[in-house]
Amino acid sequence: MARAYRRPHGAAPAEAAVCGERGAQRKGRTISVNSSHPVSSSLDLAAPMGQEAKASGTQDRRQLVGLDGLRGLAALYVVLFHCWLYTFPGFPDSSAPPWLEGLMFGRLAVVFFLVLSGFSLAVSPARHGWRSGGVGRFLRRRAWRILPPYWAALAMSLIISWFIVPASHSGPPTGTSILVYGLVAQDMVTAPTPNGAFWSIGVEAELYLLFPLLLFVRRRVGAAVLVACVTVPVILRGLAAANASPVEGDNWLAPHLAPVFVAGLVGAAVVTASDRVRRLPWGWFAVLAALPVLALGVTQGSVWTVKHYFWIDIAIAPAMSMLLAAVATGRPAILVRLLTARPIRSLGSFSYSLYLIHLPIVMTVVRRVAPRFFSPGLPVFWFTLSVALPVSVLGAWLFSKIFEMPFKRNRSWRSLIEALSRGA
Repeated sequence: MARAYRRPHGAAPAEAAVCGERGAQRKGRTISVNSSHPVSSSLDLAAPMGQEAKASGTQDRRQLVGLDGLRGLAALYVVLFHCWLYTFPGFPDSSAPPWLEGLMFGRLAVVFFLVLSGFSLAVSPARHGWRSGGVGRFLRRRAWRILPPYWAALAMSLIISWFIVPASHSGPPTGTSILVYGLVAQDMVTAPTPNGAFWSIGVEAELYLLFPLLLFVRRRVGAAVLVACVTVPVILRGLAAANASPVEGDNWLAPHLAPVFVAGLVGAAVVTASDRVRRLPWGWFAVLAALPVLALGVTQGSVWTVKHYFWIDIAIAPAMSMLLAAVATGRPAILVRLLTARPIRSLGSFSYSLYLIHLPIVMTVVRRVAPRFFSPGLPVFWFTLSVALPVSVLGAWLFSKIFEMPFKRNRSWRSLIEALSRGA
């Protein structure tokens, strides 16, 4: 992660942006709503029976779309972050005007996406005794949902990186890059990157493999033990580093980020909690938990903040989990209404595609197009914002129609081929 800040043109933070998958399957009077994150799992929300079932099903779906809205806004922030990052050199001591410093926290978007991923994956297991429904089935569904658009974006990124603008200071991708990134092994093996945002996909892939084990621990010994098992070793590692400030390399980031993923997982318990727990002011809890962390970052400045992201990640994750709990319980209502507004909901529906393809577009505009017409600094930034942002959003929408949505709507090759045949 720190690599993304020490060498911004190598791999910049992003979330493994995310995308919601919504559908309803009715059998008798039982309603199930499915949702998936680009790097998360489907949510199977079973509503009660009768009239309460209908009301609860509608409410669950609305809250689920609220989570999709959060994904969309977070993905949009990542695009803004990269427009800012590649326009102004010197990160973290950026040459950007101070009033643009609010765009510098792309790393926190990664943390949020990981918390959201853990939360989304765990909702269905939380409703079914913390059971995954089968390790093989879970991994197959994740691969089906994540890999096709990822591989399509990888091909696009390779072409742009080879022929238009390299994605890394280490030069264009190599044959090793194709193998490593094709196998989603970038968090374990170093290779020139074709797309600086892909590092988080590798992290999430490793966390997927751990997810059934995390559920097992949650089911057998409880949330507190799970959090301790994952978080204490990370804290001890941090304290053992020089000046208690670990320096991250290019790989093996999953062990450090596992606690934030688990923060989302344990937060998903709110969906089966008692009414008294669900009515708690989770939104305010989130604000109170985040304020000390944010205040520390503001007072210490950007350079200190970036150098201490190891600790900030862990400190901010509980606040993010409580924010998700708030939205999942329908509070605050004004935020849920915003997140379920049609434009935000639509953005969330293809946010995974937006995450996958936006960075090569931003870099092309910043490094190949803008310098031809504008002087460095704010002129390039405004041009990049006005061109790369809409092109990324519209391009992601089209990309999702071709490479993402068919795999969200169909769960097998047979179903996909039949759907394509009917379309033809």
